Amino acid sequence: MIDLYYWTTPNGHKITLFLEEAGLDYRIHPVNIGKGEQFAPEFLEIAPNNRIPAIVDRAPADGGQPLSLFESGAILEYLADKSGKFLPKSGRQRYRVLQWLYWQMGGLGPMAGQNHHFRNYAPKKIDYAIERYINETSRLYRVLDKQLDDNDFVAGDDYSIADMAIWPWIKPYEKQGQDLEDYPSLQRWFERVGAREAVIRAYEKAEEINPQNNVEMTDEARKHLFGQQ
Repeated sequence: MIDLYYWTTPNGHKITLFLEEAGLDYRIHPVNIGKGEQFAPEFLEIAPNNRIPAIVDRAPADGGQPLSLFESGAILEYLADKSGKFLPKSGRQRYRVLQWLYWQMGGLGPMAGQNHHFRNYAPKKIDYAIERYINETSRLYRVLDKQLDDNDFVAGDDYSIADMAIWPWIKPYEKQGQDLEDYPSLQRWFERVGAREAVIRAYEKAEEINPQNNVEMTDEARKHLFGQQ
């Protein structure tokens, strides 16, 4: 049993995509980040960076005590190794997958996240910041589009944890000021992945947990999300 501490954000969706694809037994514990539930002491014991997602594996491969993990990239890599799915055990292809996983973690996620913030949530519109992050998001989309010119999936011929990490960050492309018609290879991949049954199931679960699939920007939510000291 995997306990998943989750909210309906791109980073949260990465893990439900994997768990649905791999068919692992899991239980979702919603952590409403707009209400500050990520600061609960019991959650901080698992995720000291007060961010979702996090997991507790109740049956780790070493047979020891339950194992807790935070950071979505580390969780994907761990679950792939545990299940033997969506990440080669060794060799060059393993590192092809991992480089794109880390590309998402270090590039697409942070840049698109800042894009979302300054375009959609910042109380004061700062033109320089908006332009800067839209342009960088566009550059990253072009990198991905070129990679997909000759590949069915991000790291090659096979669907992998790289695709699972990247796809949820492309899904809100309109909020990032992007048009997928400008990136035809990326668009074909986006539609191919979005049609997978496991992806559909993962987003159905998100709809059950948070039907609006976003955080209502109340003063309380802004304090929890953006006002941390």
